Amino acid sequence: MKVTAQLNNIRIAQRKVKLTADLIRGLDVEDAKNQLNVAIKKSSPLIKKLLDSAIANAENNFGLDKTNLFVFDVTVGAGPTLRRWRARAYGRAARILKRTSNIEIILEERVEGKGRKSKGGKWGNPYRFF
Repeated sequence: MKVTAQLNNIRIAQRKVKLTADLIRGLDVEDAKNQLNVAIKKSSPLIKKLLDSAIANAENNFGLDKTNLFVFDVTVGAGPTLRRWRARAYGRAARILKRTSNIEIILEERVEGKGRKSKGGKWGNPYRFF
C-alpha cells in the first residue's frame, strides 16, 4: 500500500531540493532519517519533517508498521516562480526569478501486510457494509 505526503511552495529552487531527494530514494525510513540528519543542505530538515508526516499518515490512517516502510519515490517539481526586478546600468532593469518547489514523498511496505494493525486502517474497513 502506497502512502503519500506533500509539501508545496517551498522557497528553495527545485534543482537544489533534488540533490537531497536523491539521497533517500529507495532507503528504509530509519536509514532515510539518519541520512537527512547528516546531510548539510537547507532542504534536509524540510524533507525530514515531510518524511515524518508520511510515516504518521501510514501509521494512523492505514495501520501500517513503520519498521516495514521504505521510501518508494520522492518527486520534486517546480512551484510558482516569483518574478522581481533589479536595477541595472543605463536605467535598465533585469529580472530576478525566485523559484519555489513542490515535494511529494511516497512510502510503501517492504513486505505486504507485515505488522499491519488492521487491513482497513484506523477505523477498520470503510466498505464493510456494502
